[in-house]
Amino acid sequence: MITKFIRLYSNRFVSRWLVLVIDLAIVLFSFQVSLIIRHNFDLTLIDAREMFEQSVVVFVCFALGFLSFHSYSGVVRHTNVADAFRILKATTLASAVLFLLNLAVVRYAPQAQSLLAVPLSVLLIQYVFSNFMLVVSRFIFKAVYHTLFDKGRQKVNVIIYGAGASGMTTKSTFSVDKDTYYHVVAFIDDNPTKQNKVIQGVKVYSASILESEFIEKKEVREVILSIHNISNQRKREIVDLCLLHNIKVKSVPPIEKWINGELTSHQLKPVRIEDLLQRDEIRLDKDNVRQEIYEKVVLVTGAAGSIGSEIARQLLHYRPAQLILVDQGETPMYELEQELRKVQPALYSSVRMVVADIRNDRRMRHVFKKYRPNYVFHAAAYKHVPLMEENCYEAVMVNVFGTQNIADLSLEFGVQKFVMVSTDKAVNPTNVMGSTKRIAEIYTQSLNNTIGSSTKFVTTRFGNVLGSNGSVIPLFRRQIETGGPITVTHPDITRYFMTIPEACQLVLEAGVMGAGGEIFIFDMGESVKILDVAKKMIKLSGLTLGKDIQISFTGLRPGEKLFEELLATTENTVPTHHPKIMIAKVRSYDYDQISQQLVHLKQVLNLGDEHRIVTKLKELVPEFVSNNSKFEEIDKTRFKTNNEAY
Repeated sequence: MITKFIRLYSNRFVSRWLVLVIDLAIVLFSFQVSLIIRHNFDLTLIDAREMFEQSVVVFVCFALGFLSFHSYSGVVRHTNVADAFRILKATTLASAVLFLLNLAVVRYAPQAQSLLAVPLSVLLIQYVFSNFMLVVSRFIFKAVYHTLFDKGRQKVNVIIYGAGASGMTTKSTFSVDKDTYYHVVAFIDDNPTKQNKVIQGVKVYSASILESEFIEKKEVREVILSIHNISNQRKREIVDLCLLHNIKVKSVPPIEKWINGELTSHQLKPVRIEDLLQRDEIRLDKDNVRQEIYEKVVLVTGAAGSIGSEIARQLLHYRPAQLILVDQGETPMYELEQELRKVQPALYSSVRMVVADIRNDRRMRHVFKKYRPNYVFHAAAYKHVPLMEENCYEAVMVNVFGTQNIADLSLEFGVQKFVMVSTDKAVNPTNVMGSTKRIAEIYTQSLNNTIGSSTKFVTTRFGNVLGSNGSVIPLFRRQIETGGPITVTHPDITRYFMTIPEACQLVLEAGVMGAGGEIFIFDMGESVKILDVAKKMIKLSGLTLGKDIQISFTGLRPGEKLFEELLATTENTVPTHHPKIMIAKVRSYDYDQISQQLVHLKQVLNLGDEHRIVTKLKELVPEFVSNNSKFEEIDKTRFKTNNEAY
């Protein structure tokens, strides 16, 4: 009956005025008990009239104290240390007033001593006893409420990783959660000084308990990561331990993302694979970037794509005079516009959204003539390997001739710096997409050596980025949501990953430091086995491989490599001032020679014969050898001819 009543009215709060009345009643009760204690429990020594008169004075003084500090306004069932501190301040003020009143009456109005002068010994006893009663009564009510309310709720035993301020806040949040009863059985903290101590009634352990019988004994179901100064390496270790024992892992968002500064259990999110693959924060020379970008006109092509949009977001923080965003995709451009309006309303006035095709010389010439950009970040490209293998005409038109158009216009209109976003697939390419990006690199590099050129042409290369359009992580996530199977091309295939913000930060840094003609490559870290990524995503989703979902091997796609080449080696790179950025050692090309070759490529392109197009690409990029593709026949003929000639 009582439990049903509490559940029925669980969302209602007791009137604060009722709380004030109860508090004053407790004060009067404690005052009377203090008088009795003061007179050694001999009631005959207490004058009833004096006690009544003094009770009125005590009542008024404590009422003023409570009203001054609003100690009655908190929600009793959510009582915490802050509420107890407010009570202490209120009772201290009231007792101080009574003490001063006592001194004043004794000295200046002894005739009113029986009415106004409460004995100092009574004041002291009453101060201690009333504080005890006021605070303890609240915590007793809170404990009773939650004991009754918790009955019948789903009980989930959890461990909180992090015994700092965030961890304690997380535990406090769980104590008032109405949907799922999170019962904290332990804290984990890597700080030895906190281990074996008790915080909020819960013991702090080291991470070794994740490998002990503690997990089974306490029936731990989840671990909550509530720490924000943890390295990504340590986070991976903790998550791997949890997944090994089939424990779900959730994380607490950063404090700045808490709703109205408060944490709720609904804000806890399962740890995602992106959180485990990302590396520790990269330190950049932001002042150098800001100095270059501030009050400059900056143009970004492919601005609605994964990389282009993040470059735009980051550039906006450096307050360019104008930020010209160019893309041919109407819908993604609209979505980007709405996002920037909402997230950066104060800075959005400098943004210009331009829907245009970089291949259209007349249209892009108008854009350059109108805005006269100082910087160009060229991120527009077709990038999906298998799709471009089937549509080589479009790959060449956008990646080669689109780049040529933007680069030529940059040169013509005196752009200070042209920064091209390339890919590691341009290194010893095995597909059409990679070869077109390599040709774009060659052409922009050659422009840097043209006579009278004031434009510095810089190229940046990096590998896969987490969460980009069409990448493997979103694909796996969609497949898991639909029940599978997860499709992996080959059990041994590996890839290098970095986050989109990290990649774009490095693009800005490299673009600013470039003196012209360099191809900057980024340290991609360690390669990751895609099969392991799939397995880990299954576990993070709370599913069991082979029972809830399957993995299917589909074979390498056209143009796909089994292992990507690691560019960050001392054999083919030169270091820069930034440890994550290197300069690739590549041969330089003559502008007139490559320009003539592109004229021939366009002539072949106009014929529409894809085999002749790819043959020409292989002439321009001799290291381009097709892999798992219909164009492998071209290589057989090519190499056979070369061998016969030899």
